[in-house]
Amino acid sequence: MTSENHSLPPFVGMENLLNGNFIAGALAGLAKLGIADLVAAGPRSAADLASEIGADASALYRLMRATASVGVLAEQEDGRFAQTPLSECLRTDATPSLRDLAIMGGREWSALGWSQIEYSIRTGKPSIDKVYGMPIFEYMGKHPEEAAIFNGAMTAISSIDSPAVAAAYDFSRFGSIVDVGGGHGLLLATILAKTPGLKGTLYDLDFVVAGAGEGPLAPFMDRCSFASGDMFASVPAGADGYIMKHIIHDWDDERCIKILKACRAAVNPGGRLLVVDSVIAPGNGFSPSKFLDLQMLLMPGGLERTEVQFRALFEAAGWRLIRVVPTMSLDSILEAEPA
Repeated sequence: MTSENHSLPPFVGMENLLNGNFIAGALAGLAKLGIADLVAAGPRSAADLASEIGADASALYRLMRATASVGVLAEQEDGRFAQTPLSECLRTDATPSLRDLAIMGGREWSALGWSQIEYSIRTGKPSIDKVYGMPIFEYMGKHPEEAAIFNGAMTAISSIDSPAVAAAYDFSRFGSIVDVGGGHGLLLATILAKTPGLKGTLYDLDFVVAGAGEGPLAPFMDRCSFASGDMFASVPAGADGYIMKHIIHDWDDERCIKILKACRAAVNPGGRLLVVDSVIAPGNGFSPSKFLDLQMLLMPGGLERTEVQFRALFEAAGWRLIRVVPTMSLDSILEAEPA
């Protein structure tokens, strides 16, 4: 019997799990250095790349060798490194590009937030507030460079999620829809492109909406409008559908109920609420959502929810969960009607 037939001892399995932060850190470094862009035209050696980017050749080789061991780059027999499908995702011009997402994982605020996880577990409060003395979104507002990386990462995620949402749900049932907290409108633009005749409203904070007209919604200016305000108090009234993606998971139940009640007061008779978020399944199976849930605890103070938790949340705000629609991304669409 070969060694491959034996299961790993528990301590070895645990050691492999603990190495996960090393992998994420290495990928952050690879992304920050722009290596995936530099090998786009063909294989390159670490020495060649080091002279171009001003790095230590030996150290750069060690970084590339490590990431190649998890499929991000591939070391050839001549010592040069070639692109792989995984490293392609870190190219700046990839569609989608996950470069900013990789870089974000290596930023100081992310590491410090996770370093204080014990505080969050003991108190139920965001660790980032303890680290910086302010909520994460306030911190981003005061640090434009970090905000740019964060926004780039969120745009990358949205470029994956938005087509999946548009493909999974028939939006032709609506004459009008409001995207609550829709950023620069990538989700709304994707929905409008798939649904001729549908009219949409992008709703977010005023400084966010200010730049949206030149973004993804530019081709649909004849079918979309823009509004700004406080979603915890009210949303634009008179639409058939209200959709929000990755909004509910940012907040605790109390604040989520305020948002959902605002949508309930505004929706047309027979209208629908569509919440796009991950849904944690029961059982011990691995799910990225279970770890994203911890990220939500540490940073904004929100959470990922189970279907049972969503159902109760909706009921508290005057909605009734009808169904959960899976998508090709990690998210599902939770559809609710007025109760």
